[in-house]
Amino acid sequence: MKKLTHVLALALVATLVASCGGNKQPANSMTFRQLGNTDLQVSEISIGCSAFGKMDTAQSRAFMDIAIDSGVNYIDIYDASPVVRDNIGYALQGRRDKMIIQGHIGCWWNGESYERTRDVEQCKKGFEDLLARLGTDHIEVGMIHIVDNPDEWDTLVSSPYIEYVKQLKAEGKIQHIGLSSHNAEAALKAAKSGLVEVIMFSLNPAFDRLSSDVSAWDPEADKKMLPGIDPVRVELYDYCAQHGIAITAMKAFGSGGGMLLDAKRSPLHIALTVNQCLAYALAKPCVATAVCGANTNEELLADLAYLHATEADKDYNAALSTQPQSATSGDCTYCNHCAPCPQGIQIAAVNELLDKALAAQNDGKPVPADVQAAYDKLEHHASECVDCGACVGRCPFQVDVPARMKLAASTFGK
Repeated sequence: MKKLTHVLALALVATLVASCGGNKQPANSMTFRQLGNTDLQVSEISIGCSAFGKMDTAQSRAFMDIAIDSGVNYIDIYDASPVVRDNIGYALQGRRDKMIIQGHIGCWWNGESYERTRDVEQCKKGFEDLLARLGTDHIEVGMIHIVDNPDEWDTLVSSPYIEYVKQLKAEGKIQHIGLSSHNAEAALKAAKSGLVEVIMFSLNPAFDRLSSDVSAWDPEADKKMLPGIDPVRVELYDYCAQHGIAITAMKAFGSGGGMLLDAKRSPLHIALTVNQCLAYALAKPCVATAVCGANTNEELLADLAYLHATEADKDYNAALSTQPQSATSGDCTYCNHCAPCPQGIQIAAVNELLDKALAAQNDGKPVPADVQAAYDKLEHHASECVDCGACVGRCPFQVDVPARMKLAASTFGK
């Protein structure tokens, strides 16, 4: 259900494809930015890894062709799935030098699903697997994987896990240390530590106005949006800009597969465009690149249309100037950070299919047959949820997973 209001952008894509043939963009006009205090120059538009779990090797190569031909030279790889990593490795064969890799340390494949870990042996296996499947002996940016609690950062600083990350840098297996986070307080602590050079951070007009006091551990917290940007986020952005710490912006289109692009789902109650969302993220002086989670060639081309957009197309100020306060947490981004489920439920997959079904129902239509069929093929279904809560504490976006599973069970019939 990614980016429901890509319609206008896709119209431009159709024109570009027709005029250039196939999936080729015209001569690219990519802008490159310095990655903080590093010596790396990165494309302002970059890609994530989610598409590579939904494609075969040939499709992955074609997807990477579009990215590289358009000037994209930066990719984030958080997923430990062998399929994802193998496909990216294949797509980069013979052109590893064309892509700067931001890889995560502390994500591994437990045999069935991706899992976050701080166990050093698991981290080693996960990282060595990443290098092997990508066919490389190093990555440029090694990310401390997901720190969403300020207290966790305090615990990690002197942990064996951080020592392992430092060891990787000393050995040249990573060139720079980064961190991924959805929490401004945790990210700010990491920035001030002097350890990290890059922070992957969720950044968009809705998240910026969500109070940093709202957390997954406090369901009664006030979830209304602030009239302006949360002060902790302001401090984070200013500190990073002043000290040369690069932010690689994720979730530019919001959670829930692009909620800011859909007026019905957006906490802003309007549909922003792809160009406006990207322009908002890239306007921050600390931001080096916006990581776009495109899942198809068409979505990638729609994101890349930003390169040819006019300043009027990118203008987000008028759209945001009249927005009321509203809630923004609780939407699934299909990121799999909630995994693993003790019952084996693929929570992200269930939620993605549920959102597609609900979108159809909101338009007065039945659940699409292909969506129902995809759900039926899942090995485990939402009705198997036992409400253990294991997933809830791991979710960065305060999703009420048990409630979503109940809704999915009633929507799909099992």
